[in-house]
Amino acid sequence: MKLGKLKPAPGATKKRKRVGCGPGSGHGKTSTRGHKGDQSRSGYIKKLGYEGGQMPLTRRIPKRGFRNIFSKRYEILNISGLSVFEANTTVTPELLKEKRLVKGNHQIKILGQGEISVPLILKVHKISKTAQEKIEKAKGQVEIIS
Repeated sequence: MKLGKLKPAPGATKKRKRVGCGPGSGHGKTSTRGHKGDQSRSGYIKKLGYEGGQMPLTRRIPKRGFRNIFSKRYEILNISGLSVFEANTTVTPELLKEKRLVKGNHQIKILGQGEISVPLILKVHKISKTAQEKIEKAKGQVEIIS
């Protein structure tokens, strides 16, 4: 086998369509591009969302909702999720991520759903009043970090 004798597999290649070669070829005059319009011109690129002059779908549908880009986003964790820790453990955001109780890099907020019986030292960004009361009732401590 020689490199000069290599050929593509049968059926892998097609002959190029020759356009603009007169009426007898079947691809003469407009060269298979139809009549006039953007798509008959050279260099035509279809713009994303363009619908031929019709009002695009993105503009036909009304706007809805708002996302405040300055609002702080919190990872939510209920007190019931803290039951995996032993007594007098210092619970930090890093420890919560390590135990896979929270994910992502957002700040952490503790909510008061569930019960807790072991005293914990919590270091979180935000906590609800009921959650704080339950932790302090279990002889734990809460420290707010910024």
